Amino acid sequence: MSSRKARYAEGGGAVVGGSRQRSGGRPESVGGVRVALGVISGVVAIALVAVLVDRFVLGAEWWQVRHTVTAEPVTPQREVGPPPGPLAVSWEHTTRTHHGSVAGYDGVAYAVAQGQVVTASGRGLEVRDARTGAGRWSYRRSGWTLLGWASTRSRLLGYFERDGDRGDRLIIAFDALSGGLLWQREGPQPAAVSRTTLRWPAGSDVLFTTGDGGRTLFGLSAVTGNRVWRLPLPRGCKLFEGSAQPSGAREDLAALALDCAGEKGKRHSRLLAVEPGEGAVRWDRRLGSTESPEVSMLDGATLVSDGTALRAFDEDGGQFAVREGDGVCGDTMCPAVLKSGRLLIVYHPDGAKSGETRMEAVGVPSGKVEWQREDVPAYAALAQAGGQVFALRPRLSGRLLPAGVDIVEPGGGDTTTAPAPISMNLDLPGPRPWLAAAGGMLYAAVPQAAPRPDGASRLFALRGGIAGTGPAELGGVPEADWPDACSLLEKPDLIAARAEGHAAEPSGTSAGSVRLPNPVSCRYKPPAGEGDRDDPDGTKPGRQGPEGASPEPSETESADPAPGSDAPESPAPDPSAPGQDGGDGGSGEDGENDGSGADGADGEEGEEGEEGETERTVGGFTVSVRWVGRTEHAAAQMLDAFQATQAKARTRRDIGADQAYEIGPAAGMIALRVGRHVVVVEADRPAGVAARLARSVAFRLHQGSGQPGPGQPGS
Repeated sequence: MSSRKARYAEGGGAVVGGSRQRSGGRPESVGGVRVALGVISGVVAIALVAVLVDRFVLGAEWWQVRHTVTAEPVTPQREVGPPPGPLAVSWEHTTRTHHGSVAGYDGVAYAVAQGQVVTASGRGLEVRDARTGAGRWSYRRSGWTLLGWASTRSRLLGYFERDGDRGDRLIIAFDALSGGLLWQREGPQPAAVSRTTLRWPAGSDVLFTTGDGGRTLFGLSAVTGNRVWRLPLPRGCKLFEGSAQPSGAREDLAALALDCAGEKGKRHSRLLAVEPGEGAVRWDRRLGSTESPEVSMLDGATLVSDGTALRAFDEDGGQFAVREGDGVCGDTMCPAVLKSGRLLIVYHPDGAKSGETRMEAVGVPSGKVEWQREDVPAYAALAQAGGQVFALRPRLSGRLLPAGVDIVEPGGGDTTTAPAPISMNLDLPGPRPWLAAAGGMLYAAVPQAAPRPDGASRLFALRGGIAGTGPAELGGVPEADWPDACSLLEKPDLIAARAEGHAAEPSGTSAGSVRLPNPVSCRYKPPAGEGDRDDPDGTKPGRQGPEGASPEPSETESADPAPGSDAPESPAPDPSAPGQDGGDGGSGEDGENDGSGADGADGEEGEEGEEGETERTVGGFTVSVRWVGRTEHAAAQMLDAFQATQAKARTRRDIGADQAYEIGPAAGMIALRVGRHVVVVEADRPAGVAARLARSVAFRLHQGSGQPGPGQPGS
C-alpha cells in the first residue's frame, strides 16, 4: 500500500499505462526506438553502398573497358588491287568467334577505308593499319557484347548490350583514325542491324535508330549523339529485326526492309529508301514475299533478294533487272559489284541444274545484259578497284587445295586466274567470306574451324607474289614439278598394305586455262567383289563434291593442332620393307592416342577376328596431290590453311613427313607435306590403312626429292 501511494505522489495522479523502468531508470520504449532507428540506418547504409558499388564499381568504366588509341598518322590507299599473277600473304590476323548471350550474332565483319582495316565482332572493335597489319586502336567492354557497328565519314560507332540484360544498351562514337571517344548514349536502339555483318545503316553523319516496336525511325547525329529527325513508318509496317541482312546503306541513301500487314491479314515485305541527312523517303517499293529479304546497297544500285527473286533498283527506285527463282541467290545474298555503269552479278539461274552458276553484266539503268558467262565458279565474294573486278572462288580447282582469285574485265568478262594461298570450307558455320581491294592489295576473310570448337574468321592481306618460271595459275610452279599421283605408291607399298590387287584409276585437273600433264588424283579400286561397302562404285561420298565443299564432313569438336611444321620424332624405315608394317598408335597432340588403333598396332583387326574370320579386306583408297608450292614455306602455309578449315584435325608425328595431320573423326584421311608437295591420302577401312599408305607416300616423296628420307642412309 505504501509503494502504491509513493507512485501516486511521484506522478501527481493515477498511472494508467506507463513504461517499465530499466535498471538505469531509462524507459524501455526509448531503447526500442533507438534499435529501430539503427536498423533503418543500417538498411539505408547498405542501400547506399549498393548504389555506390553499382555506380562506381560494377558500372564503372575503369574496369569494364579496354580502350587503346593512337596518335600515329596513316596514309590513305589508292583504289587499286594487286596485278595479275601469283599472290602472297603480306600479313594475316585471326578473330575468334564470340558467342554472346544473344543467339545468332556471332559474325565477324570487315571494312577497308582511310588506310585502315576495321574488324567488328562480338568482342568489340579493332582497327589495324591496312598495309602492315599493325594494331592502331581497339575498344572492348567486359560483360558486354557488340551487336552492331556503323561508320559515316570520319566516325565509327559501336552498339553494345550488357550480357543477360538486353535493356541495358549503349551506343559509343569514336574518331575513326585515332580511336578517341567522342560521346556515348544509353538507351537508343539501332535500326535494322544485320545479323551476319553486325552492321546497321548510317550516312551523312546520321545514324538510324528505332523505337515504338520498330514502327518508327529516328535519326541520331553521329557528331553529337542527339536526335535530329523522326520518321513514322507506313501504317501496319515495322522493321525486320534480327534478320540476316535487312538493310544496306551508303553516305547519301539507306534501304531498309519492312514487314507490312496486307489485306485479309496477309503480310508482305517492302523496301524503303531513306535519305539519312533529312530523314526523307526517296522511294518505297513492295516486294513479292513475306520473308525477310536480304539487302545490298551499291554506289548507284540497290539489290534485294526476297526468296522469290533477285531485284535491282536504280537511284530513283526503278526496277531495272529481276532474276526469278527461290534459289537464285542460294542461302546468302548474290555477290555483286557496280563498275563503269555495269552491274556484275553472280547467281543461280532458275530451272538450271543444281550448282550451275552464271555471271553477267547488266547496264544501269537500262537493264540490258551486255555479256554473260555460263557455268562460272560459285564465287563467294566480289570486289572492285582500279577498273578491275576481283572474284573469290572457293577452289582453284575441285581437286586442289587453294582458293582462287579471278580478275574479271568488266567490259567483256575476260578473266585471268591465280591461286590464293588460303583454303576455304563453305560448310563451316560462322562469318561469310569477304573480299576487298585497295592500295595494290587484296583483303580476303574466310571462316575457319580453329581455334576449336568456337571457330574464327581469318583475314589475309594479299599482295602480288614473285613470278616463277611456271604459269601464274599454278603460282609460278612449272607443270613438270607436279608428280604423277599414281607413282607415289609402288608395288611393294601396295603389297605391304595388302592391296596388291587394286586397280589404279588416274584423274587429272586444270587450273584456269592450264591443264596439268600428270594425274593429280589416283583412285585405287579393289578387285570385283571386294569393293567398298559404303559405296559400290568405289568412290567415297563427299570426297569430291562441288567446288567449295569440304573434303571431309565437319565435326563439332577437336583438339587444336599445333601450327607450323612438325618434323617426325624419329626416323622410320621404309614402310614397304619386310617386317616394317609400322604402328599407327602414335601419339597426336598432348600425347593422346590418335584413335586409329587402341593397341599401338597399325589399326587392323588382326589376322583372325571373331569366329576365326580373316582380317578385313582393304577397301578403295585415294592418293591426291593437292598442291605443289613454289617454296617449302609456301607449301607449309597451304597445308596449315587447309587443316585450320577442318572441324577435326590433329598433328601426326609418326608419318615420316615434314608435316602431317589426321583429318576427320577417324584416321581415314591423312594430309601430309614433304618438301614442296602437299598430298592427301584417304582410306576408311580397315582402320589404320590410311596412315600406313601415307608413310609409304612420304617415303617415296623423300626418295624423289633426293633428300635423305626416313630409313635412307644419311637420314
